Amino acid sequence: QVQLVESGGGSVQAGGSLKLSCAASGDTYSSVCMGWFRQTPGKEREGIATLTSGRRNTYYPFIADSVKGRFTVFADNVKNTMILQMDSLNPEDTAMYYCAAAFTTSPCYTMREVDFDAWGQGTQVTVSS
Repeated sequence: QVQLVESGGGSVQAGGSLKLSCAASGDTYSSVCMGWFRQTPGKEREGIATLTSGRRNTYYPFIADSVKGRFTVFADNVKNTMILQMDSLNPEDTAMYYCAAAFTTSPCYTMREVDFDAWGQGTQVTVSS
């Protein structure tokens, strides 16, 4: 099993930036796909960024069109942490942000919630205009 803990959420004004972290523990070796999702009340969880593990600590990021050009995702190998850097935030980015892990690589490209095996508790991001 893998345990995931998100941090870094908070409140920011439009145009600002936030950096979210997802700390993984447990069976991190098997977690070959990590992802970020977000959800607002009454809506489905939306996949926004994923990171696929390759050989020799190589990672392959994938960013959804809805946030491309503003969000980046990368890994901090030393800390077993996945980072989501969010820039140029706007009120539409307000949501609960979740970290997820999968034991196969295909979820990193399909970004389907049902394909992920483990989830964190989420961290709230609020962007004011």
